[in-house]
Formats: sequence, C-alpha cells, structure tokens
Amino acid sequence: MTSLAASAVPSLHNTLSGIPSPTVATAGGPRPAPGTLMRLFFDAVERYDRPDALLYKVNGVWQPTSHRQILEQVRHLALGLEDLGITAQDRVAILSENRPEWLLTDYACMCSGITNVPIYATLPAEQIPYLLNDSGARAVIVSTTDQARKLASIRAETPGLQWVIGMTATKADGCDLTFAELLARGAARDNAERATAFKERALQITPDTLLTLIYTSGTTGNPKGVMLTQDNVHSNVIACQQVFQSSVTDTALSFLPLSHIFERTGAYFLFASGVRIAYAESVDTVPVNMSEIKPSLMLSVPRLYEKIYARVLENAVSSGGLKKRIFFWAKAVGERCADERLAGRDAGGLLGLQYGIAQKLVFSKLRERTGGNVRFFISGGAPLSPEIAKFFYSAGLIILEGYGLTETSPVITANTLEHYRLGSVGRPIAGVEVRIAADGEILSRGPHIMQGYYNNPEATRETIDEDGWFHTGDIGSLEDGFLRITDRKKDIIVTAGGKNIAPQPIENLLKTNKYVSQAVMLGDKRKFPIVLIVPNWDQLEKWAARQQIVWTARADLLAMPTIQSKMEKEVKETLKGLASFETPKKVGLLEHDFSIERGELTPKMSVKRRVVEKSYKAIIDQLYDGTD
Repeated sequence: MTSLAASAVPSLHNTLSGIPSPTVATAGGPRPAPGTLMRLFFDAVERYDRPDALLYKVNGVWQPTSHRQILEQVRHLALGLEDLGITAQDRVAILSENRPEWLLTDYACMCSGITNVPIYATLPAEQIPYLLNDSGARAVIVSTTDQARKLASIRAETPGLQWVIGMTATKADGCDLTFAELLARGAARDNAERATAFKERALQITPDTLLTLIYTSGTTGNPKGVMLTQDNVHSNVIACQQVFQSSVTDTALSFLPLSHIFERTGAYFLFASGVRIAYAESVDTVPVNMSEIKPSLMLSVPRLYEKIYARVLENAVSSGGLKKRIFFWAKAVGERCADERLAGRDAGGLLGLQYGIAQKLVFSKLRERTGGNVRFFISGGAPLSPEIAKFFYSAGLIILEGYGLTETSPVITANTLEHYRLGSVGRPIAGVEVRIAADGEILSRGPHIMQGYYNNPEATRETIDEDGWFHTGDIGSLEDGFLRITDRKKDIIVTAGGKNIAPQPIENLLKTNKYVSQAVMLGDKRKFPIVLIVPNWDQLEKWAARQQIVWTARADLLAMPTIQSKMEKEVKETLKGLASFETPKKVGLLEHDFSIERGELTPKMSVKRRVVEKSYKAIIDQLYDGTD
C-alpha cells in the first residue's frame, strides 16, 4: 500500500547526500482493545442479517448470498476440513481469484484456528512449491481447472500436501475433492449442538493466534512468510472503521486479489461494517461491473485511476474543437476550485458558478463512468500521482490514499474525508506510531506489526529492532502529522558522479503521460540515468496511423526513428521540471509489459529492477554504448 509523492524528491537528495534530518514522530489515537476477527464475523452476521451480503455474477446474472447462508457454509466448510483431519494450527492454502468461496474458506479456517496461506492466482507454477513446502500446507483449495492443472504439474514437488480441493475444478483436473463435496461432508456432521459448539470454539480463539502466512515476493531471494495474528489484523480493521465512513447503505466492488493483505483487510472491514460486497468478474470487466453495481466505495491500486484518467484525456483530445476546449477549461476550473477547498477556503462567487458549469458539462460524465454513486475511493499498493488525485478531487471523486505493507496488516496511515492532504498518504490510524529516522527511513510500531518472518529469524531481526520499531525500507517525511513518501531506501540510484536519484516518483510521473504504460529508470553506478518505456500501444498506434506510418509488427514500429523521437519527446516534456542529473538521458522502448510470469514483477506488481536489468541487458548496453 505504498504511495509516493513526486513533489518530495528534492528533500530526499538532502537526506541521502549526508545532511542529517531530525528524528520526528507522530501517532494515531488510542490502541484498539485486543480482539479477533471471528468476533467481528459473528457480530456482523447477527447485526446485519442482510439477504445480499455478497454478490457474484453467475451466467450473466448477479446472485446474492445472505449472511445466514455465509454462516452456514463457513460452518460446513470448517466441519468438512475437520472431517479430513485438518484442525487448529494446520495450514490450508488458497489458490484462487476473487470469489465468494475465497471469503468463505478464509472465515472457515480462522474459525477453526487454521492458518490460511494465500497464493496469488497469477503466480507461475514453478514458484508455488516453495510456498506450500515452507508453510507446511496440508491442503490447498483451488478455483478453476487452470489453477488445478497448474498445481497438478508441481504436486510431486510438494510431499506434505495431502488434499487438493476444487471450487469449480474437478477430480478430472487433478483434485482429490470438490468444494461441493467438502461442504457436503460438513453438512452431514452438522446439527444444532455442533452449530453451538462451533461458535463457542471459534470465539475462544485468542487474539495472538496465527491468522495467516502471507508470502511477500521481494526483489531478491526466496519469498518471506509474514506471520500475522488475529489481533494484528483485528486492530487494523477497528482502526479503519474509525477513519473510513461506511454503513449498510454502501456497496463495494471487489476486484483486487484477496491474496494481498490490502484487499483482504479491506474485506474484513467491509464485512464487519455491513457493507454489501460485489465481486467483479475480472480486472478487465471492472468498468462494466461498476456501471452495473454502482458502488459507493472501492479499494483499488492506482492503475485503475490511471486508466480512467488516460481514457478521459484521450476522449477529450480526440474530440477536438469545442469539446476539447470545454474539457480543458473545465479541468482548469476544477483545479482552481480544488486549490481553494484544499486550502480551507470557500470556492464561491464566479469560481463557484464556473465549477457548477464544469460539473454539468464534464465532471458529471466521469462520475457516470464510475456508476454515479461513488462517495470515495481508497487507494493503496503503489504510488498515486498527485496530478491524477487532484483531477479526481476536482471532479468530486475523492481518492483517499493510504500507506502500509504486508508486514503492517497493512494500514499505517490514511487520508480521510475530514483530514485530507493532497500528495500525502495521510495520518497514522489508531494505535499506530510513525517515526522518521535520522536517515529518512519510515519506522512504525504498534499492534499492527507482524510477529516476524516464518522460519527466518535473521530477516526478522533485520526488520524489527529491539524497541519494536518496524523498518519499512521507505523514505519519507512528516508534515503536521501527515506522512509523505519519497522512495524506497534500497531503490536509490547513485550515479557514477555520486548523484542520488529517487526513481519511483519519476516513473510515477512518466505514467501520467498517455503514451506511457510502464516505465523503469536505471543508472546505478553509471554516468547518467536512462529509462525503459513500455508504450501505451492503443495511443501510440493511433498516433502512428495519423502520421500515415505503415508497420506490420510492433517491434518494427519501435525501431523506427520517428517513433523513437516521438517517445523521447514525450518523456522530455513530462519530466521538464526535473534537475538535469535526474532526467533520463536516453530512452529504451520495450514491446511487452513487464510480467509476473517472467519474474519482472512481484505479485503485488512491484518492478524487480535487477531482473529487468538482466532481462534487457542488450538494450541497456546499447543505450550506454560508447558513453561510459
């Protein structure tokens, strides 16, 4: 849930060049009382008892699942796992896309004291055995035929795995049991007495019980299993309920992977608050599903907002003439109005009148794209461009940006409707302390901090000091209690001339350009920095067609001097405010997006800079050829 503010780059240079910064600290409200997610689960079922707690699309129709059905299925799953001999302190992995069965399995595990081991559905087969073997998973519940076959291909490498259970996958796909059969086993054991005992046993589980092992895929080495307890996540959920205003009148569209702690803690928060949760069909169908479900709040990574912003800009520019002029007039009016409101002043008078016109002519259409009911978005997982955040704010669509890591359950800080500062990631939530060390690193302490890395005490000692401060590895600053992030501590580029460059804010800025899909800066120990760009092919191919450029393959298009010149110009224009030493001197163009499958991205979509350097060594060497 990391966020980066490009405007903070200059202060980072001072810190890294040897000028010590003072150690400063801030803290949220009182620490929430220790508790468990099971208590929140049973309380929500009893308090809200709504017929449509969950929505999922089946054969083109949104199907509801009630709180009572959820409770019954959770109990049957727990009893079914018990029938298989899987009980408290065992490990059960989930390899699945978002769907109701994910949440049901998760609650069934926690109510039985079983540790859930989530696995990203996008993870390649060869990376799965380590997670299953290191965690000691006895069973894995998979979603589809594709996921089941992926697991079947590596099952011989996981001798401790006893059960593979398919949600929609079957025995023909390599499963030992289907989800329906597991439910039936549990149902056969269920009765009134067992139902009472199930709840009593679940509520006896203590706050220090291990809830989950989440493996974080770092940029080097094997993934590390983050140990989070019931209270780690419970404290985060309670604190989020205090800062994010939600109720039974809200509907949330879920599309981020539940295997990531951001969406998972968000799901606990939404469920505990009585919010109706609708599962998107896929990432690609989110725009359509938004128009159908008309959500009032959503959790998302910045990529969704970047795509909406790029599409709106493209529509305005391609329309040309009067429509184009109206759009950019409205955008300018909205930004002036946003400046006034963010400064605590009333945007009335002529500006208020102009803003009303801008809303009717332009911004109302953007709201329609999101379903028309959004009260606020929550953004995390990656840096959000302040320019994009300001545009949405201008349109009356507030993006509440927050910050945290898997190791912090995850929320450390968050902007709220009452306390909002553009370009920041907000203030600490209840029970959370934040401190800026002398070298600029962000430290945090509180009930949200993990217990450590599973089977890796050395890595735990390197991350959590003797006083309980967790070292995030991020660089930042505190201003009036609001946290600003500038970069990753270990991700700084130091040129051969000794200049320190924070690459992520610059990459973030580049992604605001409609011709740029992905960007990675390189240049450590080199004379100057370069950038590798994956073009936004939709936009670049349209531009090439307007220029009457003829091509057959995308690789051929990228090799054309005209295209190279165009992309270099776009990079230069976008980064014209940077210092000379931090501006990329050369641009390399790549045909394909970086991918998890090729090892260039972590499952949470962070770029593995070293892998990229190795994968595209020939292109990089060519850019530096004759210059070093």
